[in-house]
Amino acid sequence: MTSDPLAPLDLAFWNMESDRHPMHLGALGVFAAHSPTAGAHAADLLAARAAAVPGLRMRIRDVWQPLAFGGAAREPDPDFDPLDHVRLHAPADDFHAVAGRLMQRPLERGRPPWEAHVLPGEDGVSFAVLFKFHHALADGLRALKLAAGVLDPVDLPGRAPRAIEPPRGRLSDVRRLPARVPELVRAALSDAGRALDIGASLARSTFGARPCAALTSTPSGTRRTAGVVLDIDDVHRVRKSAGGTVNDVLIAVVAGALRRWLDERGDGSEGVTPRALIPVSRRRPGTAQSQGNRLSGYLIRLPVHESDPLGRLGAVRTAMVRNKDAGPNRGAGAVALLADHVPALGHRLGGPLVGQAARLWFDILVTSVPLPGIGLRLGGHELAEVYPLAPLAPGQALAVAISTYRGRVHYGLVADARAVPDLDRFAHAVSAEVRALLAACEY
Repeated sequence: MTSDPLAPLDLAFWNMESDRHPMHLGALGVFAAHSPTAGAHAADLLAARAAAVPGLRMRIRDVWQPLAFGGAAREPDPDFDPLDHVRLHAPADDFHAVAGRLMQRPLERGRPPWEAHVLPGEDGVSFAVLFKFHHALADGLRALKLAAGVLDPVDLPGRAPRAIEPPRGRLSDVRRLPARVPELVRAALSDAGRALDIGASLARSTFGARPCAALTSTPSGTRRTAGVVLDIDDVHRVRKSAGGTVNDVLIAVVAGALRRWLDERGDGSEGVTPRALIPVSRRRPGTAQSQGNRLSGYLIRLPVHESDPLGRLGAVRTAMVRNKDAGPNRGAGAVALLADHVPALGHRLGGPLVGQAARLWFDILVTSVPLPGIGLRLGGHELAEVYPLAPLAPGQALAVAISTYRGRVHYGLVADARAVPDLDRFAHAVSAEVRALLAACEY
C-alpha cells in the first residue's frame, strides 16, 4: 500500500485539531455478553482482526515536497501494532460516563489515528466498545466500513463489487492535456462561481444571526456523552400522519428537545432559531469507497421558537425541501466544498482559524450515520445498541448524531462537560418530544 495524499477537506480536519478540540468521531456499541470474560475475549479479537484491515494500518505524516508543501498523506505504518490501539478497561457501570472521558482525549498523531476501547459491564451481561476515528481518516460511512472490518463477518446481499479501473499514467495525462484545456477552463470557472455562491449564502446566513448562549462554549477540553433510544415505529407513525421524511422527523425532534431543554434550564426559547449543519454524503452508492471524507451539507434554522410540535416538523420539512431542491453543492451548508480551493499550506496555517470560524457558520451539528439492517456481532455477541458520537466544533457546546439500527433509533449526544452539565436533561427532552409528536398526531 502506497502513500495517499490527504484530500483538502481531510487536511482541514487534520489541521483544525487542538488539545482542547480533538477532531475524532466515535461510536459506542453495547453488546450482549454471554460470559463474564466476554469483554476480554472481544479485546483479543479486535486486536487480531485489526492487523488484517489495511485502512487501520495507515498513519498520517506531513508532506514538505514542493508540489504539496504543507500537506499531509496517509501511508502504511511500518511499526503498526494493534495492541497500541485496542485497550481493555476495568468494568464499568455507566458506559457513557467512561466514553465521555475517553472522547476528550486526542488521538496520538504519530501512529494510525484510531482507537478501540473495550468496557466490560459490571453487570456481567453486557460490554461496550468505543471506537474512535480521526475525522481526517474517515467520515461516518468510511468509519462504519473500518469498524465492520473487525466485527464478525456477515454475508451482505447485493451486487458483486464493481471493478475499479486502474489510474492512467502521468504520461498519458500530459499527452491529453492540450485537448482538455477548454474542459479545464470551464471546470475552473464553474468552481469559482460555486465558491462565490457558497460564500454569498454563508454571508446571508450569518447576517442578523442571534447566537444561542446555551450552545456556545468557552473551550474547556472536557466531554460528556449520553444516549437516547427511540422506537422507529413511533417515528414512522409521525411521518405517515404529518408528512415529510424520517430524517425530517428526527431533526424536528432535536428542535423540540432544544426548546424543552432551554425552557427547563431557564434560558428561554423565545425567538431562538439556531442554525443546524446537516452533513450530506457525496459518496455514490455502488462505487468503491475512497478513504477520507466525501461531505457537503445543508444548513437550516431549527424552529426552536415554534410552540407547536407539528409546526416545528412542518418548518423543518420546508427547510429540508428547499435545501434538497438547491442540491448539496450550493448554499451556506456546502462550505466544506470551499476546502478544495485552499492550498495545502493555507490549511496548515489557517486550520485553527477555520475551526474558530465554525461558530459563525453554524450553532449545532445534527448528523445521521446509516447502519446495515442486519444484526452485527463481535465474537458471537450481538450488538444491541449503537450510539454515533460526533466531534464538537471549537466554541460549540453540543453535537447530535443519529443512527437507525434494527428497528430502533439511537441518538448519540456529545457535549462540552462544563458548558452542559445537564446533558441527561437534554436526553430526556428528546424522548419527551417524540411523545409530544405522537400525541399531536393522535389529536
